[in-house]
Amino acid sequence: MVWPFSRFGRKKITSNPFYREVFQALESKTGVNVNWRTAMEAVTAMACARVISEGLAQIPCKLFSEVDEVRTVAKNNKKYKLIHDDPNDWMTSYDFFETMGLHLVFAHNFYCFINHDGENIYELLPFEPQQVTVKRDGWTLSYEVFTDTKMKQEIPAANMWHIRGPSWNTWEGLGGVKLAREAIGLAVATQDHGARIFKNGAKIGGLLSSDQMLNKDKAREVREAWDEVYGGNENTARTAVVWGGLKYEAMQMLNDNAQFNETRKFQVEEVCRAFRVMPIMVGYSDKTATYASAEQMFLAHVVHTMGPWYARIERSANKFLLSKKEKESGHYFKFLTQALMRGASKDRAEYYSKALGSGGAPAWMTQDEVRGLEELKRLGGSASELPIPTNVGGGTPPAGDTEDQVDA
Repeated sequence: MVWPFSRFGRKKITSNPFYREVFQALESKTGVNVNWRTAMEAVTAMACARVISEGLAQIPCKLFSEVDEVRTVAKNNKKYKLIHDDPNDWMTSYDFFETMGLHLVFAHNFYCFINHDGENIYELLPFEPQQVTVKRDGWTLSYEVFTDTKMKQEIPAANMWHIRGPSWNTWEGLGGVKLAREAIGLAVATQDHGARIFKNGAKIGGLLSSDQMLNKDKAREVREAWDEVYGGNENTARTAVVWGGLKYEAMQMLNDNAQFNETRKFQVEEVCRAFRVMPIMVGYSDKTATYASAEQMFLAHVVHTMGPWYARIERSANKFLLSKKEKESGHYFKFLTQALMRGASKDRAEYYSKALGSGGAPAWMTQDEVRGLEELKRLGGSASELPIPTNVGGGTPPAGDTEDQVDA
């Protein structure tokens, strides 16, 4: 084999620097150290991660087989149960895909040991991303796994299912936390600032002054007396009474000057942009949104946020979990997103009705083509032929059977 850069030698590269940044905390410009742990404590970042990870976990991923345009669920294949039910002894498929989603969102890398003997896969064992170091020697990848006991184990690429998020160098994800650290850092900083204001602030919003010189003990006495009466969240906006020559001057809260609330709201949107999640999906309400527009936003979330993750995982599973023989025989993995698209069932039904020639219009799809889009078993025969146009309310309804439908 000829290496594209053989004239320069085979350069060995490791992903160690990447993980030092992502998992050992990288300081943001706000001074907040951001890593996957602090990102999880930022409410919006964690909400974005949950939306994506739960979106992966809540719908089934199934193994299909398609031969001569006849599509069936490959329940007789052991890999069907592995992905759909039990990836290992202690995880359900929901647990597995939820963890996968969290790793992909925050680290842009998911590492999973494939325990197999060549053809058969017995279990899938996920690693924490910070435990794994990717090594590239030319175009050959291998993996070093550091266990909790600090032991190092080499794992060949044939035994590692590595799903990458967006990648620049093609062999490791860019890192969600690393890319979004400034947005997350500012969100954490404003969150902490608000918490400290409520913990420590005496919320009169004014300044006490005196023409007399106060010694240290007297100043402490005044401060303690003031905090006792007006300090704490329960005394917010209480009327102040001054004495002993003290003067009270009302002041505008610094938080108002800094537009603190607006900053926090903006950071919700900024963090959502970083993770490509619509703010409405994390509970950020747009007052101008109507029920109809909100429904379209939910559908857009499925298409534009979840769709790329579904496609990335499906194709990675096809590549790393299926043998060459299985791929040649038409096997493939697919997420069934119908459950998330139920709000659009009416729209889909109207579209399919027109496609089948309802209302006398010429048909441009067969019943089997429609069933194929819904991941239903093809019927063959007349169902594979373009139907004769019928009047609205007339004609024979599309052929179908409930037993062959794919459960969502």
